[in-house]
Amino acid sequence: NCHYYGGLYQWAEMMQLPSECNTKNCADLIQPNHQGICPDGWRLLTYNDFYIVIHSNGNEDGVEGTRSTFGFGGNNDTGFSLVGAGENWNYKFTDLIESTCLLYPEEHPRNGSEGVKSLLQNRYSTGNPIEFILKSQGCSVRCVMAEQNDSL
Repeated sequence: NCHYYGGLYQWAEMMQLPSECNTKNCADLIQPNHQGICPDGWRLLTYNDFYIVIHSNGNEDGVEGTRSTFGFGGNNDTGFSLVGAGENWNYKFTDLIESTCLLYPEEHPRNGSEGVKSLLQNRYSTGNPIEFILKSQGCSVRCVMAEQNDSL
């Protein structure tokens, strides 16, 4: 299903950090505009980026306006096209088309050894798009173009 939905990644893999960062605090290794697995010139999506997306293009439908019309119960007002890629929870793939999660490059403020900030949505969610999940959970990743430094 990678062709339609993309791959699912654990947090350390997404961040391109040692795998032990899925079970220990690695906050000191997180960089501003963290590139992680994103290609050169791109960086990992942050909560602030997603907030901007939710409020773009006159979207009045909240997170529903970010979801794809491709079977995920959205209307894609923003053009973000969030798809129901499912998730890998407890080493089992689940909820294709019914849910999705996106990992952010942030550890849980009180439990960074296990938890990270994420967007967790099912096709009927309308509320707060922030959840804290286990680093070992497999989730989708989104990259955004990194801003160029024009101060030369």
